[in-house]
Amino acid sequence: MTSKDLTSTDTTLAQTDLLSQPHHDGSALYVSNLRPRLGETVSVRVRVPHEADVSAVHVRLTLDAEPKFVDAAVERRTDTETWWRAEITCHNPVTSYRFILEGGTTAYQWLNGTGVHLRDVPDAADFRIVTFAAPPDWAADAVVYQVFPDRFAKSVERPTPGWATAADWDDPIDLSRGSGSRQLYGGDLDGVVEHLDHLRSLGVNVLYLTPFFPSRSNHRYDASSFDRVDPVLGGDESLARMIDAAHALGMKVMGDFTTNHTGDTHEWFQKAQADPESDERGFYFWEDGGYVSWLGVKSLPKLNYDSHLLRQRVFEDPDGVVRKWISGPHGLDGWRVDVANMTGRYKTQDLNHEIAHQMREAMHDSTPDSLLIGEHCHDFSHDALGDGWDGVMNYAGFTRPVWTWLRDKGFAPKFLGSPLIVPRLGGSSVMETMREFAAIAPWRSIQHSFNLVGSHDTTRIRTLVGEDSRHVDAAAGLLFTMPGIPMMTYGDEIGMRGDFGEDGRRPMPWDAEQSNTEQLNGMRWDTRILGVYRGLISARRNNHALRHGGLRWVHADGDALVFLRESAEQTALVHCSRAAHDPIEISTRHLTGVADASTAYGRDLVLSGDSMSLGADAPGVSIWTWPTP
Repeated sequence: MTSKDLTSTDTTLAQTDLLSQPHHDGSALYVSNLRPRLGETVSVRVRVPHEADVSAVHVRLTLDAEPKFVDAAVERRTDTETWWRAEITCHNPVTSYRFILEGGTTAYQWLNGTGVHLRDVPDAADFRIVTFAAPPDWAADAVVYQVFPDRFAKSVERPTPGWATAADWDDPIDLSRGSGSRQLYGGDLDGVVEHLDHLRSLGVNVLYLTPFFPSRSNHRYDASSFDRVDPVLGGDESLARMIDAAHALGMKVMGDFTTNHTGDTHEWFQKAQADPESDERGFYFWEDGGYVSWLGVKSLPKLNYDSHLLRQRVFEDPDGVVRKWISGPHGLDGWRVDVANMTGRYKTQDLNHEIAHQMREAMHDSTPDSLLIGEHCHDFSHDALGDGWDGVMNYAGFTRPVWTWLRDKGFAPKFLGSPLIVPRLGGSSVMETMREFAAIAPWRSIQHSFNLVGSHDTTRIRTLVGEDSRHVDAAAGLLFTMPGIPMMTYGDEIGMRGDFGEDGRRPMPWDAEQSNTEQLNGMRWDTRILGVYRGLISARRNNHALRHGGLRWVHADGDALVFLRESAEQTALVHCSRAAHDPIEISTRHLTGVADASTAYGRDLVLSGDSMSLGADAPGVSIWTWPTP
């Protein structure tokens, strides 16, 4: 089954000179203080090309929900543009603002997070500065590697628990209904330690583990306790050894916690069922003679945060879930929260924002340098202001648009429960989608969200793109150059395949690393893709603009995306192509310093006079950098 290819309708933005439009984003080049306190004054700047014919700039704020205008002044002029600056006070914890531009043929233009508008627009896409405690410094430089412990590496043979069906490392995934979660390959935490050198050779500096608590499934999202590490993974001592080994290599480690539910074998739930008068009874929802479970999955009873004792055990107790595992000499460096968007929400109850804030406060009190990421699959505008989750898993603003651009015409994946297959769209639609989702949250939240081209829950990127593996290059190019924290799933870097989540949870084929013949589920290492991942991660880690720069779009059409990452010290130009295309001619009028560009990845830049030519003979990515004048 395939869907209609809609890329032929994707032409409007390709005909627009994006560099001639006024621009602002939330990065340090445009905002003087990314970590202001309440009441502090911050300078905001806007770049206005002379073609825009703007004679005055004003900033519209909404202090205490009432509009207020502040005049901007000219900071400096160049041959091609004028920089305007305004001073705004962070009167509220979230300061929303936009620019109103005076002059030109219309004499009235709004500039917000989605670009320039000749008409009034809602406030949803206004820029935002927040005064909440900032995420840790290390997060902006992070490259994250997701490990599903049962499938990554095995150090020793252990007895198979009664709930599980043992599998050899080279057995295929059992995809029969109800069997997948019981198939146990025996991966463990000491196995992760044995392969940390692979992560280091990639350039990874953050290891993210899916749950390690005891349970009755291989995925462990149905925890039977939060007090200990599953013995099948090696127990508490193995986790301590793994964290110590990662830290010794300069890597951070993040855990995975289900704030939304426990397993039905959890000690809390067992007490709640056995004794209706117990404290634990209030930890869960009960109605119609039974308990409420996550999406009707009876093995996952849903937690009820109306219970303050539950909150105490989860967030506040020194030996509670959140604090215990990130404290001490063997502590984690942060949490990824499963089903974060549903936590604290059921019918008339909506405690999500309060719970996210409480978890973050507990983490900062226990380990100030920790990171908190919430799983989220759609519009995150209400949940990602920055006083709860530091960021989200950016499925909506990154994964889905990348999929719509790069999915194979003959492959029709459905995205996390959608009844319809993912459409295939052109680059302009991808740019518009990314712009709109990036505009609904503060820049700081976007910068600290996980970008991913897939996860243990989705189709593998190698399968998504079809026969031509070079489409993975384009996907990885976006992953490692866009604003946000790049997160890859184990095996993506060697071309592992999978049609959907369970099928993609194949064992990492370590024995096939040096093999020239297919083995282990028909898998061998794609060393070409491995080289691409290493090269792009190296480019990101060696270039300030790719980690800390803003985002200014240059060009978008059916088969090409071109954008700038700009910081005060460096500018990066990125060209991603999903197919061979004719050269795109782009004026260098607004690219001061491009004559000094060097190639950070891919092909050399072709400059001629006052223009550059960006062509492609295949899917791929090129990156050029130069010092910001």
